[in-house]
Amino acid sequence: MTRLFAVSDNGLVEQKKTALDREEKIEKWVTNDLTLVGIDGIVIGRQVRTAHGKIIDVLAIDGDGNLVIIELKRGRTPRDVVAQILDYASWVCHLTTKDVYDLARLHGEENFGKSFKGKFGNPPPDILNSSHQMIVVASEADDDTKRIIEYLSEQHDVGINASFFNIFLSDGRELLATDTLLDQTEVTERAVKKTRPPWSGYYYLTGGFEEDRPWRDMREHGFFSAHGGVFYTGKLDKLKVGDPVFYYQKRNGYLGFGLISQEKQHVNDYKVEKGELLKDICDAPYLTEYVDDAEKACYIVGVDWKQTFPVSEAKFFSGIFANQNVVCGIYQTATVDFLEQEFGVEQYLSK
Repeated sequence: MTRLFAVSDNGLVEQKKTALDREEKIEKWVTNDLTLVGIDGIVIGRQVRTAHGKIIDVLAIDGDGNLVIIELKRGRTPRDVVAQILDYASWVCHLTTKDVYDLARLHGEENFGKSFKGKFGNPPPDILNSSHQMIVVASEADDDTKRIIEYLSEQHDVGINASFFNIFLSDGRELLATDTLLDQTEVTERAVKKTRPPWSGYYYLTGGFEEDRPWRDMREHGFFSAHGGVFYTGKLDKLKVGDPVFYYQKRNGYLGFGLISQEKQHVNDYKVEKGELLKDICDAPYLTEYVDDAEKACYIVGVDWKQTFPVSEAKFFSGIFANQNVVCGIYQTATVDFLEQEFGVEQYLSK
C-alpha cells in the first residue's frame, strides 16, 4: 500500500488518500508523460481500434521500436483486465513495420519518422515491433492483479507490468503518487531475450543532445551523469567499477569508450581524480539544477575514458544500436563489431 507523508518540524504527517474522480484523468496524464508508467517513448494513438473491433486505451512505442500497450483497469476484475490486455497483445504482435506507420498516420501523426527522431535523436529502426510490452494501469494495487502479472512476467517472460496511481490530499491540494509493480527494465529484458543475441558485456550510455550535455565536460573530467528523477538516475546503479561502457550522443553517434572508475554518487559528493569536487571545477547547469532535491538531483559515475573522439568525428552507421535508456546493455552484434574496431577496445580490456 502506498503511503505519503509531509515532513514537518513536529515529525511526519500522513496525508489523506482520496479517490480519483475520473480514471480518464489517468489516461490523459499517461499520454502526456509515459515515464509515469516507466516507459520513455512516444504515443502512437489513443483509443486504437484493433482488427477485432476492440479498443486499446493507449498504444505507444519505445526507443527500440517496440510497441507498448497501456490499458486502464477501469473497475474490471483482475481476470478481465489481464485477459483483455492479452487479447490486445495477440493482435499487436502481428503488426508489421508498415502497419505501425499506418496506425501513426491514422491517429494524426503524419510524419512518424520525424517525431521518432526528434524524441530519440535517431531514426526509427528498420524493423519495428520485434517485441511488445503490456502495462495495466490501476488506481490501486489489488493482490489478485499483482499475483497474475508477477506470474506471467517472472515465470513465463511475458512483457507485462502494472502501474498504480494514488491521489492524496495535502493542504487542499491533490498530490499524485505513482509506482510500478515490477522494474520495467527487467520486464523488458525478460521479454526480449528470445529475439536478440546474448549480451556483449558492454554498456551503452547516453546523455542526450550536445546542447543539453556537452561532451567536452565528460571527456575532460572523466564522468557520466544523469538527473531529473529516479527513472533516469536509477539506471546508474547498474554500473560497477571496471565495467566497459560506450557513450552515445543523440543525433551524432558514439564518442567514447571507457571503464567505470567510480560508482554512483550525488553531485555534491563526487570528486575527480585530483580530489576536487566536480561541481566546483565544471560550471554546467545540469549538474546543479536540482542539487537540493534528492530525487531529481544529478548523480555521477566516474569513467576512465580510454578512447574518445570529438563530436565532429562521432562513430555511426545506419542501423547502429541506440535507444532512449540512460544505461543499458549492447546486444546488437553489428554494433559491437563496429565499436570494437573503431575504438580499439581489445588493448584496454586485455590489461
